[in-house]
Amino acid sequence: MENKFRPKINSLRKKAKIIKTDDFSSVFNFRKRFSSQYLAMHYQPNTLQYVRLGLVIGKKVAKLSVSRNYMRRVLREFFRLNQYDICHVDLIIRVQKEFGKVNFIQIKQEFNSLIYRINQRVNSNITINLSNNDINK
Repeated sequence: MENKFRPKINSLRKKAKIIKTDDFSSVFNFRKRFSSQYLAMHYQPNTLQYVRLGLVIGKKVAKLSVSRNYMRRVLREFFRLNQYDICHVDLIIRVQKEFGKVNFIQIKQEFNSLIYRINQRVNSNITINLSNNDINK
């Protein structure tokens, strides 16, 4: 008999979620972001050994909670599938324009391209900081 309350094998861990208001504020105040037609990704490098996700989908973007919940599910799934390929950052995804099942492929492409740009920026900053430390020695 299968246990209904057993967690999924590849589920999104609780520690990978940004929930506290202070955490959201610190990422927004860091003022680093990339945006596309549907998504805006705010990020801040963290000292943890994993990436954390926060989602912001306002009522101005989608009036119906069904639509907002669909967008959350899609973005959470994209994150879950790619979480080990993303640099160690606190990542907040803000939806700028409502999307549905028709736009699924475009949203996936936007998500992947924004993650790629964030990884490039964070990795380049790490190498610059390491080279500066070598110069200072």
